[in-house]
Amino acid sequence: MTTTSPPPVEITTARHLSQWRVNILRVGYLVMGVGLVVVKWPKLAERGSWTLEEGTIECLLVAMSVLALLGLRHPVRMLPILVFEVAWKLLWLGLVALPAWLAGDLDGETRTQAGSVLWVVVVIAVVPWDLVVRRFVTAPGQRFLSKQPSAPRFSNTRIEQ
Repeated sequence: MTTTSPPPVEITTARHLSQWRVNILRVGYLVMGVGLVVVKWPKLAERGSWTLEEGTIECLLVAMSVLALLGLRHPVRMLPILVFEVAWKLLWLGLVALPAWLAGDLDGETRTQAGSVLWVVVVIAVVPWDLVVRRFVTAPGQRFLSKQPSAPRFSNTRIEQ
């Protein structure tokens, strides 16, 4: 018996986005990637004495910039990077900045950070949220255990039995 594997994920999802939407999505990666390159890469190059927290944050954000720049090449495949960016920034705004603002205690550093974090509106505007919901929320997930070996997810190979 011969079965064919489903079409590759990129082909399945890319046909749901027009080329202009894919290009608009690239704007989100560009804003995120270039912003981090301009702000974080110089800090990495002139690395001084960092605390554990500072070093962790700087390295994480430099790595995120590399992934965002990779998103320029593979915008649909890298969607989780933009979703992560939106998630942490909305959490920070809601749990840190908003309570400080409501208490009238939005000081200089927090105010500056809030201004930087608010750039997330660009990413929110360009993410194809309908595709995110279809692909990551409502689509069936991959099984944890399988009785049959499965074909690689991103190939068009056939399984012969």
